[in-house]
Amino acid sequence: MIDNIIFTANTVAPVFIIVAIGYLSKRIKIINENFVDVTSKFVFSVSLPAFIFLKIIDLDLSKALAIDQIIYIYSATILSFILIWFISIPFIKNGKDKSSFIQGAFRGNFAIIGLAIISNLLGKEALGEATIILAFLLPLYNVLAVIALTVPQRKEKKMNIKSTMIEILFNPLILSVIFALPFSYFKLKLPPLAELTGTFLSDLALPLALIGIGGSLNLENIKKASNLAFSSSFIKLVVVPLVFTVGAYFFGYRGKDLGIMFVLFASPTAIVSFIMAEAMGANSKLAGNIVLISTLGSVVTIAIGILLLKSFGLI
Repeated sequence: MIDNIIFTANTVAPVFIIVAIGYLSKRIKIINENFVDVTSKFVFSVSLPAFIFLKIIDLDLSKALAIDQIIYIYSATILSFILIWFISIPFIKNGKDKSSFIQGAFRGNFAIIGLAIISNLLGKEALGEATIILAFLLPLYNVLAVIALTVPQRKEKKMNIKSTMIEILFNPLILSVIFALPFSYFKLKLPPLAELTGTFLSDLALPLALIGIGGSLNLENIKKASNLAFSSSFIKLVVVPLVFTVGAYFFGYRGKDLGIMFVLFASPTAIVSFIMAEAMGANSKLAGNIVLISTLGSVVTIAIGILLLKSFGLI
């Protein structure tokens, strides 16, 4: 048991220590809001795409692409989205609140927190498989988020489907996947100069993103957070991972596959949910509080989940 606790601490602690460093750096003014904004854009547009590209080109797609696993994850994500929406109907009458509540409860930060945890927990091979899953998951997250942020506010007539699809297709993370697949399939190699440059950019992705998450946190907002923020965070951190990880177990998933799915479902709410809520007229304050509470709470919930899975010999 002690060994499992130490293993869990070594897996989870480094990720959230870097988040804490980002938070403290902002508090003592080593970094500022502009640094967080600029580095977040850089990570999203350059460093994280380079990370994903390099992971995919090293994969053997015949082994890494598990269609049944992706189908399960898609089904679980859509089902959770629908159930969260139905749960919100009797309790949340305001459309702006409902939009932020739904998005906060289903959309996880798998691209940053999730991949960082998987890297520590399961190693490079699992990280490559998780990157493939992320590639399939991003378009679904974006489509469901647009639905959540328009329909409850009765703005569906203003929704421009063409521009939304273009935005999804030209997402830098999705483009990196599209460009990487031929390299992986045909076993093509990058020139040494390009590979080394990409590696330098890739190595920046997760640490810089985690520092940005820490720098964006404002703990004082917890005092002002509403019951909706705590409820949405509870669904994201406890209900969703518990239900769908147990479901994955009964479908026969074990080892790294089960570990990847647990981390995916247990990842805290993505920061982009706040950005989208603000841009599309939802309750951005509620969205920001959900990101804050779920990020802090995931330190405990992810650690407990990993400890349980490890103790029962499931990962």
